Amino acid sequence: MDEHDLPRHVAVIMDGNGRWAKKRLLPRAAGHRAGMNRMIGLAEHIFARGVKICTLFALSTENLSRPAQELDGLYALFREYFPKNARTLREKSITLKVIGDRSLLPADVVSLIEDGEALTAGGRAGLMQLAIGYGGRQDILSAVNRAVRGGKEVTQQEFSCLLSTGGVPDPDLLIRTGKELRLSNFLLWQAAYSELYFTDVLFPDFTDKELDKALEAYARRERRFGKV
Repeated sequence: MDEHDLPRHVAVIMDGNGRWAKKRLLPRAAGHRAGMNRMIGLAEHIFARGVKICTLFALSTENLSRPAQELDGLYALFREYFPKNARTLREKSITLKVIGDRSLLPADVVSLIEDGEALTAGGRAGLMQLAIGYGGRQDILSAVNRAVRGGKEVTQQEFSCLLSTGGVPDPDLLIRTGKELRLSNFLLWQAAYSELYFTDVLFPDFTDKELDKALEAYARRERRFGKV
């Protein structure tokens, strides 16, 4: 595959951890751990392929309504994995940016996020955006409120800069694992012209080879952006 056939920005809805565990008669927590183990490996392969920006959907605003026990387990995994993953990104000169409503998260988790962003700031090899406590509708609404406070009409480009991803190119390819065929409130504005790739593979089983299939499918598509 030629470099010009690669997407500049790949976004992934990492779905299927719970079903992965259920198929193996394991608790949901085991699926979340398997997904966490796979997440950093996936990001590393995305960047190794030459993609410059990777956005991963880790926890939606809707996910925050799950039972307290499951959320506690997710936050415990975050506390365990996030610092060492941030160090890995720093070693590879990849900048980390977390998008989402941090007011919805535990204070110590927010502190870890801030530490990870500071540690990786200035990385030149790529950008990894991690969506935690994120919802596309709220992202748009927050941008609208910023525009209203500005007191003037804005262009589409100016509005894009008001989103949580402001200044970052929109995803060229959006992948969803786990069989479901929907965006689930992820990057609703930004994904307007993204190429969509859905797979039945559950996220913990979404190997480097499966990612390569998605990249190959993208390379075969013709992007017209509404033009003939």
